[in-house]
Amino acid sequence: MAWFFANDSITTEYYTVTGEDAAHISRSLRMKVGEKLTLCTPDGKRHECEIAQLLRDEVNVRVLSSTVCEQEPDVKVSLYIALMKGDKIDDVVQKAVELGVYEITPFLSARCISRPDSKSMIKKVARWQKIADNAARQSRRGLLPKVNPCIDLRDIPAAVKDTDTSVVFYECGGEKLSDIVPDTCRSIALITGAEGGFEQEEIDLLCENGIKVATLGKRILRAQTAPIAALCAAMLLTGNLE
Repeated sequence: MAWFFANDSITTEYYTVTGEDAAHISRSLRMKVGEKLTLCTPDGKRHECEIAQLLRDEVNVRVLSSTVCEQEPDVKVSLYIALMKGDKIDDVVQKAVELGVYEITPFLSARCISRPDSKSMIKKVARWQKIADNAARQSRRGLLPKVNPCIDLRDIPAAVKDTDTSVVFYECGGEKLSDIVPDTCRSIALITGAEGGFEQEEIDLLCENGIKVATLGKRILRAQTAPIAALCAAMLLTGNLE
């Protein structure tokens, strides 16, 4: 069944889908009146709907049933990934969304080779958000994970201050993730570096602000592999890959 996301809660029998989703339903998928689709709303509900009317720029649907969406993990994982060369982050965003990430924040660190100007950065974030949206539909997520604007590494402590557990993965070693993340944890921040890793001063800064240092094993992982490995490990430890 086709899977879409509504911008707000659905409290009535009918709902109107507009914008790109409406065009995708009527022009790309060529769906007809009477066909079924699923709408997920920000309040965590899943609505089974039937197309009632197809207009030029909107699709009106009738809500047949509504239930709590069970696709979402019970832990909110925020992924902080250092900027990388080329289009490496594209794949990271796609796979992270499939695995259940809650939000993604790119950041600049001392060893980042990629340093786009503000105009280029806005375009990159918009592209990553579109990749995230498509991955969320494909993997039947209950919400659309957000790709946040790029920040500086020094801004990370403030961004994660309300998170239950915050972890930076350091190529020079650290604690086992299983010793840091309890299975009762409900929000986790995972921080991974660029192709050249982290400067010791950056690790010190994060540690001084209560962020734990962890390892992903004895092998050195590529910058685009580390965030996915970290996310898989966190989901497994919290029972969200079972």
